[in-house]
Amino acid sequence: MAQDSAPISKDSLDHLTEITSEYLNKYKYKDGIENSMLLLEHAHNQNDDYYGFHAHNFLGIAYNELKDTVRAEKNYLKALSYAQELKNDTLLIYIYNNLGNIYSERKGYEKEGINYYNKVIDLADRIELEDEKLVPTVNIAWTYMDGERYRKAYPYLNKSLKLVEEGEENNNARSQLYMLLGKYHHKTQSLDSAAYYFTEGLRLAEEDSLMLPVALISKDYANMLFEKGDFEVAYKNLQKHNEYNGKVFEKDRLAQIEAANARFDVNEYQRNLEISRKEKAYQDELIEKSTEKILIMVIASLALIVTLLILNKINQDRKKLIDQLRDRNTQLLDSRDEAERLSKLKTDFLSTVSHELRTPLYGVIGLTSLLLDDKSLKKHESDLKSLKFSADYLLALINDVLQMNKMESKQVKLESIPFNIRELILSIVNTFEFTRLQNNNNLQYHIGDDVPENLIGDPVRLSQVLMNLVGNAVKFTEEGNINIRVALQAKVDGKAILYFEVKDDGMGIPKSKQKLIFEEFSQLKSANYNYQGTGLGLPIVKRMLELFGSQIHLKSKEGQGAVFCFSLSLKEKQTPKKSAGFSHQAYEENEQNPQKILVVDDNRINQVVTRRILEKQNFVCEVAENGVEAIERVQTAHFDLILMDLNMPGINGMETTQRIREFNPEVPIVALTAVEIEEVRKEIYESGMNDIIVKPYEPERFYQILRRNLSGSSKVLAEK
Repeated sequence: MAQDSAPISKDSLDHLTEITSEYLNKYKYKDGIENSMLLLEHAHNQNDDYYGFHAHNFLGIAYNELKDTVRAEKNYLKALSYAQELKNDTLLIYIYNNLGNIYSERKGYEKEGINYYNKVIDLADRIELEDEKLVPTVNIAWTYMDGERYRKAYPYLNKSLKLVEEGEENNNARSQLYMLLGKYHHKTQSLDSAAYYFTEGLRLAEEDSLMLPVALISKDYANMLFEKGDFEVAYKNLQKHNEYNGKVFEKDRLAQIEAANARFDVNEYQRNLEISRKEKAYQDELIEKSTEKILIMVIASLALIVTLLILNKINQDRKKLIDQLRDRNTQLLDSRDEAERLSKLKTDFLSTVSHELRTPLYGVIGLTSLLLDDKSLKKHESDLKSLKFSADYLLALINDVLQMNKMESKQVKLESIPFNIRELILSIVNTFEFTRLQNNNNLQYHIGDDVPENLIGDPVRLSQVLMNLVGNAVKFTEEGNINIRVALQAKVDGKAILYFEVKDDGMGIPKSKQKLIFEEFSQLKSANYNYQGTGLGLPIVKRMLELFGSQIHLKSKEGQGAVFCFSLSLKEKQTPKKSAGFSHQAYEENEQNPQKILVVDDNRINQVVTRRILEKQNFVCEVAENGVEAIERVQTAHFDLILMDLNMPGINGMETTQRIREFNPEVPIVALTAVEIEEVRKEIYESGMNDIIVKPYEPERFYQILRRNLSGSSKVLAEK
């Protein structure tokens, strides 16, 4: 038929259009492309733009499914030109939707895809086809949600919901729309609404046995339940996801295999088609010549047939190897996806547990610090110090586990901020005062006179390294000496190369165990219970120093103590940095002119702790239990500073801050939170907050941050 230029009937063209559509719906892409080419040739011969549109649209669909987006886009645009020439609104709706699909899934072209969806909606409005508006409206919402632009997605979700309710009963569309609404409310912390849409969507999808919607909804619902801590129901939904996902995977796997085979067959078909055309031209030329040339043609044809047979055999063997490789790749991809899923679940779980543990620890550490300052409880000072040490130890353990998890996920990034090396070392020495006395040790430090005091780097990570090394030395030394030494090795291009050393005369480390102790969860075995722990300290030191571009070195013999040392290159800050401490002078100023602070927190114990710490320094303190109450208080009264919790019922701390900034851009707002701060630092500053305090904290550090923001320097920090 492809070689016959004689016109064919409209019925034949319609039949060819129908069977081409059926081939594509059944994933028979090679047959679909062949018939599309045939339809295109007939349309071209008869100068029929209508069937030319369908031919190019079919080719665009086939190539898009075969992941050949360049050819798909080319054919869709050609189909668009036919539809515009015909001025056929129905065809325009089809092609605008298809172009919207291809651009919305291409990174960087999402806006162009949304423009095409809007063209469908505008056209459907003009010709009053309400049913045609649902698909592009849902697709716009989906595109925004894939880009995590949830506020943009929400109006389109509402429009889609209205269209579904006004249209015919369609559980498939309704269940998937409910899934998107559930995801939106989950991401915006409206967990009750999210739970309603997830459960309603599951019910509708299960009524009609819609495997893909059930698999997608149950997975998203499970993720939300894990975050809420409802692990039993979450696990049931994960089981449902795995059950339906297995069924969907079987269908998708067959489609992918057919697509991959079709991709190979289409290339083979195009090559064979080109060979056939050249061969026919060659034969026509030979026929016009002598009988001798005909004989040569026969010989050449035989040689070609032999060559094709050989090539076919080679291709069959190649195809078999490709199938085997594809199966292996599929298995590897499945294993990788499962590992990534489990890793994400672990990370989410640890972040949730971190917040839930740090919140009560804030109450324990804060109340204990306040009781230690109460002179009437002097006889209980030893017990209170033990209590605070235990809480600090538990906090350090939580931080170690989370730090190792973040480094495994490659989420740790070094900062570059000014700090004072002498203050940092002194703070570490003071931290281990209780443990030093417990083991009857002597803890000393020495900083070379030529070591620059003011440096630029990441003091938090450096402090973690030294804290773990000193903690290790204190733990394995009894009635001995621990020495911390900092020396200047060299100065190069405005950078100081510093040598750090932590030395003890404790039990020492055998040569055979010196590599083992830097592995996760590894320890030297000992009968002494005091030496127990997680085994995370030294592995964290090793990985953290690798981020600095340095290495940890160990010198030790069993029974003769140990020396841990490393070198760091840090920028030298020329201008001395003034201390931001909460000085006695600042305290006296606050007594003369008390400053007013609003504490926004839904936890009663945390309210008591924060209020007492503030009132101890003569601050006037008011408490709001939620975001709505905080907004009302700020509208009706003046506050010098606001301490804002992040996780609260109703509207969270970041949304509360955004609303306050609409009418009060000046008041300093400081986040006071127990969440894992690295995950939300950017969002906190973007919401309009000036600074961050992580619970639990040392009171002196707490006062420093308050003074920095009350003195007006918070703007500089926020800009960094």
